[in-house]
Amino acid sequence: MREPDFYAVQVHPMVADSATPKDQQHPLWSTDRQIVNQLLVGEPSDYNLAELARLRIRYRGFPGARDIQTDLDTVLRQWQLTEDALFAKTRLIHQAAQVYRGRSNQREDWS
Repeated sequence: MREPDFYAVQVHPMVADSATPKDQQHPLWSTDRQIVNQLLVGEPSDYNLAELARLRIRYRGFPGARDIQTDLDTVLRQWQLTEDALFAKTRLIHQAAQVYRGRSNQREDWS
């Protein structure tokens, strides 16, 4: 004897989607993508080191922007740095000079 269809469990599509984590799009992805592209072909100048550290912090633990996270790892490897060494260098850089001079100091970027 065949069971009636009302015994079949159906999962609402919204419930099924919430059970699997989805990558999010970071609101600053497009501008950050341009910076990362420059870092991939650039040298480890003070400014580039500061940018790399800033973006590593921004995307740490972010559920998405995997391409940026992967490329930031690539830049670290290209420059033969660990994240700890990068942060140590950038702390010294920021103590010695204002890395972002000539840029708008009126808006701080904490995102």
